[in-house]
Amino acid sequence: MASSGASSILLNPEKIRRLSMQSLFESFDTLCEGTVIVDRDARIVWINERYATRLGAKSAAEAIGKPVEEVIHNSLMRSVVTTGQPILLDIMETPGATFVVTRIPLKNDRGEVIGAAGFALFDKVQSLKPLFAKFEGMQQEIAAAQKSLAENRRPKYTFSNFIGSSPVCMEVKRQARRAAQHDATVLLLGETGTGKELLAHAIHGASARGGKPFVGINVAAIPDALLETEFFGVAPGAYTGAEKKGRDGKFRLADGGTLFLDEIGDMPLLLQSKLLRVLQEQEFEPVGSNRVVKIDVRIIAATSVDLQRRVSEGRFREDLFYRLNVLSIRVPPLRERMADIEALCEGILEQIEQRTGLPHRELTTDAIEKLRGCAWRGNVRELQNVLEKAVMMSDKIRIGAVDLVDILPSDRVRLPFPGNSMHVLDASGGGSALSDTPEGEVRSYDVEFAEFERRLLANALAATGNRVDAAARLLGLGRATMYRKLRALGFDSHI
Repeated sequence: MASSGASSILLNPEKIRRLSMQSLFESFDTLCEGTVIVDRDARIVWINERYATRLGAKSAAEAIGKPVEEVIHNSLMRSVVTTGQPILLDIMETPGATFVVTRIPLKNDRGEVIGAAGFALFDKVQSLKPLFAKFEGMQQEIAAAQKSLAENRRPKYTFSNFIGSSPVCMEVKRQARRAAQHDATVLLLGETGTGKELLAHAIHGASARGGKPFVGINVAAIPDALLETEFFGVAPGAYTGAEKKGRDGKFRLADGGTLFLDEIGDMPLLLQSKLLRVLQEQEFEPVGSNRVVKIDVRIIAATSVDLQRRVSEGRFREDLFYRLNVLSIRVPPLRERMADIEALCEGILEQIEQRTGLPHRELTTDAIEKLRGCAWRGNVRELQNVLEKAVMMSDKIRIGAVDLVDILPSDRVRLPFPGNSMHVLDASGGGSALSDTPEGEVRSYDVEFAEFERRLLANALAATGNRVDAAARLLGLGRATMYRKLRALGFDSHI
């Protein structure tokens, strides 16, 4: 019979609910430090005995009928009755103890608030300190991560970081500053290691978008199959293995700011058409979604390849090329700004000192001349690598040319000479026979090199109207070095 009665109750949802509520209340009353019930006027209609005595009353009966604030001085039960909204977790301090409490409204069958019930869950906040500490630690970690992410999306460099005062360097900075005043797309052209990304940061930082995110992506470093998701993000559950919450792409992250597309010449054709649409419409659809996302992003693109040649080869869309090539800046290779070598070396050595804590190093005059004689196929990045090695491999405060012999690149490059002849020079300034040397005749290194320098200086003087200072700047030499070489090579009429 008992089993039959239990079954009939289980078939009646309303009875189950009422029994559950009764059981829950009794459990709370047993497990909690205290329970109190008030009517619609916030007067106590019931309070358990131990809670009443903990609060300073002689007995529970003494508290009945009193406004709740007379017994529980900091009570918010009246607020629950007035608003009908629960206060599920709160800390309440009383003269005798501190409680973690929860308060819920009581309603009749018509949904009207007729009172409220309060439960003092714990009488010692100390027991919750590990939980609070964990929560606070998580908040601090999230705040630190957000701050780090925001800092990573700020421009890291300014125009002062693009070191150099040579005419070509100053012209690049002039063009870049002008580009910062406009909101048009910028295309940076130049060999690898010339500082295109640095200029992109500087242009963004000096623009009206400087306070907004700067987001960079190296197109060549990401597999073609992943580029679309990197650009446009992924909708939640777009495909098997996709993140449940989805993921924002670089365009969304850069909204309001600047998106830097490095090595854009390596972008696959299919993605080029989608990029063109985004540039034209300022909108895109995340992968796996048909929802259009509006954005406001400025594009700065960079490439180390000849985009016009790729257009003619059918490897780069012509319409995208013209869309990108609104403001174009050619960043010169290091061999065209040799006058900046000394300043660049000084800046790089200071960076190494700050990063490693090693003593500050200096370069001797002959070391700087040695560096000026290199081809620098890797440009400023290669120069940084050489100086890093020199600092790590030498304990000297002043690094000389002899300390660079085993460090300098040994690759060979061809340099043009007057009369359309070609000389093959290695990075340290040595050379093979000149093309106009009779076949089979081998001249000494000193004779060959002196002739090379003589022709080089003559060519520079001719190109500058015999102005020594201008010729020195053209060759990237210091004024005193130029005069010394002219005197040694017999150019007496120019001294």
